[in-house]
Amino acid sequence: MKEKFPGIGCRHRLSRLAVLVCAVTILAGLPAMAADGPPIAPSQVYGRILNEVEREVIGVAEAMPAGKYNFAPTSGNFKGVRTFAEQAKHMASANYNYFSALGLKPNRDVKSIDSLTSKSDILQALKDSFAYGRSSIGTMTAQNAFLSLGKNGATRAGMAAAAIVHCNDHYGQMVEYLRMNGFAPPATM
Repeated sequence: MKEKFPGIGCRHRLSRLAVLVCAVTILAGLPAMAADGPPIAPSQVYGRILNEVEREVIGVAEAMPAGKYNFAPTSGNFKGVRTFAEQAKHMASANYNYFSALGLKPNRDVKSIDSLTSKSDILQALKDSFAYGRSSIGTMTAQNAFLSLGKNGATRAGMAAAAIVHCNDHYGQMVEYLRMNGFAPPATM
């Protein structure tokens, strides 16, 4: 199967979560439309959603002890899965890859993320990737959010939604790893 977004390293189909993100985007604009107030900019809507995802992801990444960053499940059908650190690094790299489609050049060498080994460096790369995502989302306007980027019909809004869905996929895996090690995700406390 050919990757939809080359260079990201995993194959994802839009899931129910993508539908949810789109629904939230539409519903977030309804109060402004109903009140005849000014429309909410796409950058604000997607920015709010990304901020929430970041809060959850960074919370889990901070909650996992440094000594457990190389944890990957071994009991059961988990052969070849990423470690917790690899999940975090993959998410950081993917954020740069997805959000670069919005037009901003990444502010770091994305390939260097794979070589990071310490919790603090990985956590910083993850935080930086979300900051880059917010900057990229900030370039979305009502005029350009749904224009084709020429890449399989992708749009800025679609790429932002895909990035958020991707983060949620890996957040779920990171939560499982955290729980397998006896810790609860901060968002549930």
